[in-house]
Amino acid sequence: MAAADVPRVLEQLESTFELDSSKAIGVSAKTGLNVKNLLPAIVDTIPAPTGDTAKPLRMLLVDSWYDSFRGVVCLVRLFDGTVKAGDQPVSFATGQKYTVGEVGIRYPTQVPQTVLRAGQVGYIFFNPGMKKIQDAKIGDTFTTVGSEDAVEPYPGFEEPKPMVFVAAFPTDPADYSRLSDSISQLVLNDRSITLYKDHSEALGAGWRVGFLGSLHCSVFQDRLRQEYGASVIITEPAVQTKVVGRNGEEAVLQSPADFPDVDDSKTRGSTFYEPFVLATITVPEEYLGRAIELCEISRGEQESIEFFQGMQVIIKYRIPTAQLVDDLFGKLKGATKGYATLDYEDAGWRQSDLVKLQLLVNKQPVDAIARVVHRSQVERLGRQWVTKFKEHVQRQMFEVVIQAAVGRKIIARETLKPFRKDVLAKLHASDITRRKKLLEKQKEGRKKLRAVGNVVIEQEAFQRFLAK
Repeated sequence: MAAADVPRVLEQLESTFELDSSKAIGVSAKTGLNVKNLLPAIVDTIPAPTGDTAKPLRMLLVDSWYDSFRGVVCLVRLFDGTVKAGDQPVSFATGQKYTVGEVGIRYPTQVPQTVLRAGQVGYIFFNPGMKKIQDAKIGDTFTTVGSEDAVEPYPGFEEPKPMVFVAAFPTDPADYSRLSDSISQLVLNDRSITLYKDHSEALGAGWRVGFLGSLHCSVFQDRLRQEYGASVIITEPAVQTKVVGRNGEEAVLQSPADFPDVDDSKTRGSTFYEPFVLATITVPEEYLGRAIELCEISRGEQESIEFFQGMQVIIKYRIPTAQLVDDLFGKLKGATKGYATLDYEDAGWRQSDLVKLQLLVNKQPVDAIARVVHRSQVERLGRQWVTKFKEHVQRQMFEVVIQAAVGRKIIARETLKPFRKDVLAKLHASDITRRKKLLEKQKEGRKKLRAVGNVVIEQEAFQRFLAK
């Protein structure tokens, strides 16, 4: 590519990673340059796996997927021992015992083998099969029944924790059952997704879905559309919040609907916490100012800044997860012309001044558009909401008031004027009392209509409002 700077990259390999750049192979997948030399170099350079087939089985679960005939198929790596059909392995994470139905390698399709030995990577499924993908926990260690005391589980196993929660609703309520089947099929192959049933007065029956990140969420949405032809409305991504009451009771909330109002007497004296991440951002030096400005706007706190050779800068920021999922990476890419990279890790909970921002239409809250935000973001977001929602609501025969509110405090307001009938159209040279009488009569009628009339908000209005 025109932007490639090979000498600078080779210099970085030596200065940053302390590698010998003379052994580097210049490979281009675009032109095919040195592709033939790559695999032999991997075989020669990377050390072969070590392991003892005489020791008890020590098997690491690397990946898994669901097969409708065989159940859960597991991709495993053997560190010690052997495994073959008929063996009885046990899981350290769940304690469940299984009987091996078949073992094999991927070459690249599944090729059955009589036995898998230490150092090999292969697939394995059980007979009777493992029924739930949630039982196959990535990073779990298996050993043979009876060898649990002799084998140490492989370190570093952690359950995947969802960080981003959205509500998903079918665009057409009649498609609920078909969409439910499609989502169930996708969840079978992805154990990191959490799924609960949800209901919204505005959008009907749906689900609250937990993902590992915003990219995970968008991939899920794309797969639904491409593989199953299902269209779905996804609400704004939200993160978990933690409420610690006066008596010390802790509650982790996943939905903004569960978050207590400011005026609620039960929440007085409670403290609120939100999750933070430690973000590592790499940018060229010329875009450093824009990247720092974006992190500061996102309520970030700078941890460190390092300058590397070749005009590269690495900055570390502690940023609220809520700001991260609000398309921080997209904004960062836009500000740096695509040159920035972003990596992050969980940095735990932090006390924060959180409030629930709601959208009211004629004083009635719209549950589909509620968000837990930091108090400093309330005014900006409230004004943005009412302006945007006004564009999508149809005019009625009476005045429609759209408000953004925190508890009883109104942050922003927009008014949608009613359709108006000209009651004076048929009057010609009538006296002023007749004119006033007709206008007063119309005024009374408007008050009555406002008291009994409900604002009809089409589902398309929510779709257009929630669309990015």
